[in-house]
Amino acid sequence: MRDLNYQLKQLCRQCREGAYNTQANREHILTLVANELHALGYRGMMARSLKPKHIETLVKHWFAKELVIGTIKNRMAAIRWWARKVNKQNVVARSNEHYGIPDRRFVTNESKAKIVTQSQLDKVRDEHVRMSLELQQAFGLRREEAMKFQPSFADWGDHLVLKASWTKGGRERTIPVRTEEQRDVLNRARRLAGLGSLIPSNRNYVQQMRIYEGNTCRAGGKGPDPGTA
Repeated sequence: MRDLNYQLKQLCRQCREGAYNTQANREHILTLVANELHALGYRGMMARSLKPKHIETLVKHWFAKELVIGTIKNRMAAIRWWARKVNKQNVVARSNEHYGIPDRRFVTNESKAKIVTQSQLDKVRDEHVRMSLELQQAFGLRREEAMKFQPSFADWGDHLVLKASWTKGGRERTIPVRTEEQRDVLNRARRLAGLGSLIPSNRNYVQQMRIYEGNTCRAGGKGPDPGTA
């Protein structure tokens, strides 16, 4: 194993920050980055060898490969984590715009969430439906996004990543996590879903949709964003 790959792997395992999925994704990304740097001609690097030229070269390489912006931003986040851990944070520009990376497309400031009262939630008997409703209210998710939501994949700490297969229009979507209340909802969703989604393993999407509709109807309304998938 090359020195850089080994040192980054050790760094990830010594500094375990964030959820297990976040840690695994970070280690995977940094392994990819180390391999790319080697392929781009930077041989014999160590973890503390990181310089601005390495990042500039990587970003140009990613744009040449036409990687989606969300993927590039995730890689930049991992590189910033690496830089902090070896006390080289100043080699990475604070803003992605410095590298020509456009701002991440978050949801608009106009929330799509609708208010669900606690008394309405208390009437929802199915715990997976209730959690989907809480996610819709906390993050303005559409119904299908909230039902297919997989916390172990989506939760990246300071933001959520929604898979293209969950979203309207089939485009990956990113939403910031800004409040303690949102974090609490995510933590409870993770405990409930484990490594799966908010559709229980013994049901398919159509079955869960029927249960969702029945529960929200009994709760006294159609629920947040009922008709938008």
